[in-house]
Amino acid sequence: MQTDSRLDSSKKPLRLIQITDSHLYGQPDGTLLGLNTQESFEQVIALIINHHNEQKIDLIVGTGDIAQDAEAQSYYRFADQVSRLGAPFYWVPGNHDSRQVMQSLTDYQSALQNRIVCHNWQILMLDTSVDGEVHGYLTGTELQRLQQQLSHLPDGVEHTIVCLHHNPLPGNAEWMSEIGLRNADALLTILKQHRNTVRAVVHGHVHQALDQIQDGIRFICSPSTCVQFKPYAGDFTLDLLAPAYRWFDLYEDGRIQTEVERLQGYVVNVDVNAEGY
Repeated sequence: MQTDSRLDSSKKPLRLIQITDSHLYGQPDGTLLGLNTQESFEQVIALIINHHNEQKIDLIVGTGDIAQDAEAQSYYRFADQVSRLGAPFYWVPGNHDSRQVMQSLTDYQSALQNRIVCHNWQILMLDTSVDGEVHGYLTGTELQRLQQQLSHLPDGVEHTIVCLHHNPLPGNAEWMSEIGLRNADALLTILKQHRNTVRAVVHGHVHQALDQIQDGIRFICSPSTCVQFKPYAGDFTLDLLAPAYRWFDLYEDGRIQTEVERLQGYVVNVDVNAEGY
C-alpha cells in the first residue's frame, strides 16, 4: 500500500478540516443514544460547505469512529458526503471501526495513506484501534513508523501534524481515564524527541473541544458530528452542545490557527439518562 501522498499547494495557509466520531450506520435511520447520526453528519457537511464557499479546502482528516457498526455501507455514506467538499480525505480507524473493512473498500484505498505531504507540512496518520476494545494502543510497528517519518522528513517539509483517534492525554472527565491511548507514554517519548517539528497532535474519541499543551506539544481534539460528552463528569454523561467540526489554517512558518464550528439552532435530542453506548 502506498504510504506517501503529496498535494500541491500555494504559500497561503493550508486549510485542513477535521471531522471525527460520526458513528454512521449502514442504514441512514440509525440512531446513537437517540440522535440520528446520518442526519447530524449531513448538516455538519452543509455547514462546512457554507463556511468555506469562498475558501479552498486543501485536505480533510477523519479521526476515527467513522462508523458505529463498521459496515461497509457506513463508510460509503461518509465518503459520499465528504466528497461534496471537493478535497482529498484521509481517515484512521477508531474503536468502533474495522480496519479490515476500511481496507476492503477498493474505491477509497487512498484514504488510508499514513503520510500526506502538502507544501512544507506533513500529516501523519496513526492507527490506535484495538480489535474488540474501547481503549487505544499503538503497536510497535506504528511507533517505529512514526519515529522513522519524524526522523526522515521529505524534502522541503518542516512541520508535522500527527493524527490519531484515541486521546493521548487523560481528558477532563473521570470516566474517560480508562478509554484513552494505553501506551501514551511511548508516543509522548517520540514526540518530545521531535518537538521542534511536531506542531500539533490531533485526535477525536472524547467528543469534546480540547486544546492543551503538555511538554511543549499541542494536543487538539474536535467535537463529534453527533453526540457530545460532558466535561468534568465523574460518570458517563452526555452534553447538549450541538454537533461540530474543526478547521485548521497551517502557515508556512509553522503557526496554526484553529476554530470549532458548531451547528446553529440545532435541537439536540439525546437520551440524557444513558449510562454508555
